[in-house]
Amino acid sequence: MASIFSSLKNAYTLFKSVDFQKLEALSKKVDLKKMVESVSDLDETQLQGLMKMMGPRKDKELPPIEGDFYHLGDEALKNEDRALQLKVRAFLEKEVKPIVNQYWLKAEFPFELIPKIAELNICGLTYEGYGCPNKSNLMEGILAMEMARIDTSMSTFFGVQSGLAMGSIYLLGSEAQKQQWLPDMQKMKTIGAFGLTEPEVGSGAAGGLTTTAKRQGSKWILNGQKKWIGNATFSDVTIIWARDLEDNQVKGFLVRKGSPGFSVEKMQDKMALRIVQNGLITLNNCEVDEEDRLQNANSFKDTAKVLKMTRAGVAWQAVGCARGAYESALNYTRTRKQFGKPIASYQLIQNHLVEMLSNLTAMQTLCFRLSQLQDQNLLTDEHASLAKVFCSMRTRDVVSRAREVMGGNGILLEYDVARFVADAEAIYSYEGTKEINTLIVGRAITGFSAFV
Repeated sequence: MASIFSSLKNAYTLFKSVDFQKLEALSKKVDLKKMVESVSDLDETQLQGLMKMMGPRKDKELPPIEGDFYHLGDEALKNEDRALQLKVRAFLEKEVKPIVNQYWLKAEFPFELIPKIAELNICGLTYEGYGCPNKSNLMEGILAMEMARIDTSMSTFFGVQSGLAMGSIYLLGSEAQKQQWLPDMQKMKTIGAFGLTEPEVGSGAAGGLTTTAKRQGSKWILNGQKKWIGNATFSDVTIIWARDLEDNQVKGFLVRKGSPGFSVEKMQDKMALRIVQNGLITLNNCEVDEEDRLQNANSFKDTAKVLKMTRAGVAWQAVGCARGAYESALNYTRTRKQFGKPIASYQLIQNHLVEMLSNLTAMQTLCFRLSQLQDQNLLTDEHASLAKVFCSMRTRDVVSRAREVMGGNGILLEYDVARFVADAEAIYSYEGTKEINTLIVGRAITGFSAFV
């Protein structure tokens, strides 16, 4: 009798809890009798699954968005270097990311950031002496990646200053030139540029520079043009590479801002690296003192020493560009909903994300090994060229997939990926095209040079 009473009580409680208006509305959409029959046929496990699904929904705790899937940075960096990486990352997130799209759209440079970057004390990171931090090449590569992860233009500006310009003086300058230029460049009080590429000479710079240098007493007279020269519109000193008319060898010159016969025109209408201020330099009987000739730059082989060093940095920039695109796309797909749930929950989207991560992780592991070789003084031209070829190609694939999973929003600057897509095209071409770097590797593995 007690059990019957309890069952009636439970039934009455259930009856009172029923919202008959909702039940009536539901009956117009589904066959309630058929639905009850279907539910009654479920076994206990199926019923538990159904009740769990019908229970209150809780926000799922998602894994952190992390482009370093194999935790290479955690394993490779010492505590102080890891702290520096995170310090630079925080600076980029706070100071650069909020304004970068604005400057990219206007094709202007945020000069107010230069003193703030200088405070990080990361310029000339791997050099010894002259106020430089003397860190590892691996640390330098990781910081290049961190910069490009937010904006490739800013990493390019920094690479020109710290790598190409300072590197030319550090590797090829006299001790007096190093003492004169490097401390202020390290503090970014003096900004440098690197003038090698010409309007009609890109890949053929090794043997075909048309910019000439002629010795006249204690001076050199430079004539010609340089194109695509980053930082050139505001640099205090520009490294100009010219062919000596006397011995036909390439030599380097420190051309100071305001030198007579030296003029710069800003290049317009770029679709990529729009923050970088690229210049077309014209040298019209530009006079340079002998003391401003790089004293240890006597052939293109010397120029190539600088390019080998910085080409590794470009590979790291490619990693950063790909990582920024991947992390932006991952974040977008986890928050963008279609058909009632995040698009990251669909198989096709996950396939794109995993393909992106696979490429990114392969690029990272390659660059880590590349920097290790550099720190062991085992880096060769072909090592740097292979990394540049592979990473710049894979970056194009990563940013393309990032653009794809974001649909139409992928072409809007506010979602960042459109900028990464455009900038990946510049990375693909500068510091040696895919074809030229391929032939450098091909020569190393076959023993035959395919250069014309």
